[in-house]
Amino acid sequence: MKLQQLVLKIHSRCDLACDHCYVYEHADQSWKGRPTVISEETLGMVARRFAAYAEAHELPSVSVILHGGEPLLVGPTRMRNICAELTRAITPVTTLDLRIHTNGVQLNSRHLNVFKEFGVKVSVSLDGDRVANDRHRLDRRRRSSYDRVLRAVSLLRSPEYRHLYSGLLCTVDIANDPVAVHDALVSLDPPRIDYLLPHSTWDSPPHRPAASPTAYADWLLRIFDHWDRQGRTVSVRTFDSVLSTLRGGPSLTEAMGLAPSDLAVVETDGSFEQADSLKTAYDGAAATGYDVFRHTFEELARHPGVRARQLGLEGVSETCRRCPVVESCGGGLYAHRYSSERAFDNPSVFCADLSVFVEGVAERITERALSPAVHSQAELWWTHGELNRQLLIDGAALYTAEPDWDDLWRAFLDLDGAADVMPHVDDVLAHPYAHTALRHSLHHPATVAPLAAAAVAVAVRARADLKLTWDQTAPELHLPTLGTLTLPEPGRIEVAVTAGRLRVRTATGDECSPEGTPTAWHPLHTVRLPDDTRLLLDDADPLRDCYPVPVAPPLAPGDLASFTERLCRAYELMDERTPGWRDGVNAPLVTTVTPLVAGSGVRLGAHGLGALGVAVDFEPEEFVRELPRTGRLARLTALRATADLNVPGSRTGLLLDEASRELGNATYFAGGTGERAAALERAGHALERLAARPERELTETGAVLAGELRAEWAIHCD
Repeated sequence: MKLQQLVLKIHSRCDLACDHCYVYEHADQSWKGRPTVISEETLGMVARRFAAYAEAHELPSVSVILHGGEPLLVGPTRMRNICAELTRAITPVTTLDLRIHTNGVQLNSRHLNVFKEFGVKVSVSLDGDRVANDRHRLDRRRRSSYDRVLRAVSLLRSPEYRHLYSGLLCTVDIANDPVAVHDALVSLDPPRIDYLLPHSTWDSPPHRPAASPTAYADWLLRIFDHWDRQGRTVSVRTFDSVLSTLRGGPSLTEAMGLAPSDLAVVETDGSFEQADSLKTAYDGAAATGYDVFRHTFEELARHPGVRARQLGLEGVSETCRRCPVVESCGGGLYAHRYSSERAFDNPSVFCADLSVFVEGVAERITERALSPAVHSQAELWWTHGELNRQLLIDGAALYTAEPDWDDLWRAFLDLDGAADVMPHVDDVLAHPYAHTALRHSLHHPATVAPLAAAAVAVAVRARADLKLTWDQTAPELHLPTLGTLTLPEPGRIEVAVTAGRLRVRTATGDECSPEGTPTAWHPLHTVRLPDDTRLLLDDADPLRDCYPVPVAPPLAPGDLASFTERLCRAYELMDERTPGWRDGVNAPLVTTVTPLVAGSGVRLGAHGLGALGVAVDFEPEEFVRELPRTGRLARLTALRATADLNVPGSRTGLLLDEASRELGNATYFAGGTGERAAALERAGHALERLAARPERELTETGAVLAGELRAEWAIHCD
């Protein structure tokens, strides 16, 4: 896992004396020996080191989070120098996402003018209403910080600075009224709220009333219910993360989920540290012994402590690995697992709370009604298309007022509003790698380029007029479903489509188009199958690299002809040996084939419905054997993306997967009696365990699928 986020400590002291602060009030007191302010020499070395790492790994973007102590204490002038140095060093090699976490007490227009100049997003710590906030967040003279923070947030919300407002950070205290806390935060109109469990370990457990073993889960679930009734009008990162992982999506916070950490920390003296939260475990827990003067980010990425937070399921305790909600809770925050007896080989000290919270959310969001998609391929395809449209709507809400994004959403609205253009919008959004771009834009700091190119592809296909401008980070402008136009250079581009003709103007005034510079235009190839259907052979989309094995580079003409010939022969064999196979419920809905490196076989990737990865050296016979098994997996994956088969996170879902997988193996091993029998036996055991689960864990859609699997197993056994 590459390091893509840097927490940079620019000031090591604070103007508040919060009694729950992990920097000053917990086990690690290393702040006392740090320089108060980061030096210019240290800053320059950090910037150069991080830029070199981003360039070496071709990172599309990186985030730098300015932190402390209280980072605003460096003052506006020094803050500008810090932002300028980071921008100067990093932006020539990648997109820089600059952020700051602050208590807000010092925030004023001078700071905000600096942040406006460099696009710095601001997150403010606030624990709710006055009573809740002042329970812990007092200054060193024991005075309230509340009014000063509210003045800062009011300034941040003003039209001039609103686009810099990133959200509010709230530390949970179960002594506070959860609904009052949430309403107080929502009243400040934040783009996002982040509820943080108080830093605790097994040696220093959180406050918990004796009669409330899951008090933190109960507190959060009260807010979740209130948030849901209000229409989820504001993003709440903890809730969004659990909702995502329960549906098979990525974790959105380091505090929950199995996503590997991509975070580095640099202190004011240039020391590399692990996640800051480890300071709550023991003195020196976050230390690495590395610093930016003697070590690189590459070396930090290989540090055992950093690697330990990138192991996913292997990195959690045995108890966690057996838990049905581990995909969502991820064993909790790494620091919260610590005990002096077993180090970090424990569940979180909040284990019971995390389990009850995840299960509570799962029960609340389960859609139990029957989805028509389980009965029909056409319905499944339509439902998946609606999912893509919803992802586009969600992205529009997330990036409101972001540079270039508003123009992009308006372009899609205009294109979709024309009856003759709408089918092309559907086709481009249904392209599997456009789906990848849509999902990526919701979960990562995103560049507008892939979705802007999708809008241009719609206009070219529909012969509609369109003009868009954006920052193109690569010289290859790829239009999904159409092809790639190689530009003279990356940078700011203006793209115009008139009556289906594409023209691109670069920042230096160069113009190029498929007609005017034909050697720069590389169209995608279409394969015409024996039944006259067509497959897109996509060997160029930069987002196609989403398979468990590497994709192949664009095919040379001779290799392309051979690949196409073998693909057509494979489909001929399918038609000869299994007439009518396309009408089966598990028949693969393939629209796009992407060549993979030799020896990869046939694979599905982490993309939308319709794409298949196929090794460049595949043989038609192997393709024929693999396609039914792959089609079954593709259908199950698409059903899970569009409907609930079971209560998310329950064991029932794993048993459905296992039974379906083993029945697919039984089909694949049809010629091998022993392997086929073993697969059928495993499928039978999975179905037995499924039948023993509580009936309420299956939805109506899941019950239909389970019935299909039992009937298929019986046919195989006969």
